Amino acid sequence: MIKSCVIGLGAMGAGIAGNLHKAGMLASAWNRTPERGQAAAAKHGFDLSESMEHAAAQADLVITSVSADQDLFDVTAKLAPAMKSGSVILDTSTVSMQTAQEVAKRLEKDGIHFLDAPVSGGKEGAEKGTMVMMVGGDEEVLSRVMPALDAISSKVTHMGSVGNGQATKAVNQIMAAGINQAVTEGLAFAQSQQLDIAKLVDTLSGGAAGNWFLAHRGKTMTEGIYEPGFRVALHDKDLKICQQMLQQQGAELSVVDNTRKHYEQLMDQGFGDEDISSLFRLKRQLFDDN
Repeated sequence: MIKSCVIGLGAMGAGIAGNLHKAGMLASAWNRTPERGQAAAAKHGFDLSESMEHAAAQADLVITSVSADQDLFDVTAKLAPAMKSGSVILDTSTVSMQTAQEVAKRLEKDGIHFLDAPVSGGKEGAEKGTMVMMVGGDEEVLSRVMPALDAISSKVTHMGSVGNGQATKAVNQIMAAGINQAVTEGLAFAQSQQLDIAKLVDTLSGGAAGNWFLAHRGKTMTEGIYEPGFRVALHDKDLKICQQMLQQQGAELSVVDNTRKHYEQLMDQGFGDEDISSLFRLKRQLFDDN
């Protein structure tokens, strides 16, 4: 059986570690902030390691979940010396293609395999083990660690070489931005028409306009509840990566640019840690005078 380790026990990592523990495949776990790590361990019933290096030394597969590109560089640089040759680091973070490719090159020198494997499904998906995972890297290495991935996700797709997982996630984040724009605007309009939102969401979720975001966030956003599944600040960070990729091609996408402008307004108002459905705060203002 694969011995797995999870580094980073935030909104996503905690659920990943919990499901691996439940499947009997979690050898160790560690989080930079002790309080958050202890909370995750207490909730899911696993033990924390005394250090990141000690945690990694216990495992064949180390799964990382960090917030930014530099975090991934820093963490993998510390992990590699503690891991045995032939072991695997699988990163579930959202970073740039170039970062994933550079990390893979650096780890290869130490005999460590690297898979870039960003995920979709939010905190709920991580907790329930229903995430969708898009993976770049060696297909044979991916096959080796699939038993662990089956315990934490509902779908794993090999997208090609290292970096392709991140490119796929960029597409996902662009689409998520468009869906957020459409749903929040549509529901703001619906509210202005004094429609029954609960009935509306239930009805439209079964039709051509139906989508996960409408079904899971439609009712709560119109009630002013924005408990984070996916934080505004993190989606903004991901869309910035998309902008950088587009700039390299001399291209722009209005949905990316406009959503980042809106997110900047929300963050300036102190809402960066809310769920992205808090975009509804801005959309309902379009109808305040009507």
